[in-house]
Amino acid sequence: MRSKAPCCIASRDGCFHPTRRFVIAGLGATALGAGRAFAADKAPPSAADERFMRMALEEARRADFPFGAVIVRDGKVIARGGNRGRALHDPTAHGEMVAIRNAVRSPGAEALRGAVLYTTGEPCAMCMGAIIWCHIGRVVFAASIDQLATLMDQIMVTSADLAARAKFAPVEITGGVLADEAMALFRARVKKPPA
Repeated sequence: MRSKAPCCIASRDGCFHPTRRFVIAGLGATALGAGRAFAADKAPPSAADERFMRMALEEARRADFPFGAVIVRDGKVIARGGNRGRALHDPTAHGEMVAIRNAVRSPGAEALRGAVLYTTGEPCAMCMGAIIWCHIGRVVFAASIDQLATLMDQIMVTSADLAARAKFAPVEITGGVLADEAMALFRARVKKPPA
């Protein structure tokens, strides 16, 4: 019987020697994690970021859930939206989706290309997919998915994780802008159901 080498990873049948594919996949995941941090920190917040985030917070205060979004092009707001899931009986009516739909209606889908979307909560997988397909150039969010998960269920995939997999539509991501104000709003309006 062979003895286990000290570098082995235990498995059901005793010892696991990682394959080249396993090692490369692990290195790729590590590199993706590093890219994720870089993407999220790429564009530092500005005074304009805070001003537009305050508008997104206003949308959130009027929304069914405190998710509000504002889309900006060339320094001007072209669309706004708040979560309307309850009012419309539409689980896809997230703040970002409502703002995108409003922008598509007027001034049109082409205006989204290269625009900046401000949102009170980090976009979920559905919203981030729409952001990528619309070729929105930058996303600025307040509360992160990790922060939101302390109050409500979340799909634990960050916007940076999704953006990293969409090389055809680069998106700059800035997180944490007025996060404390957004989290206070979420805490006041959202009660996490018991497990």
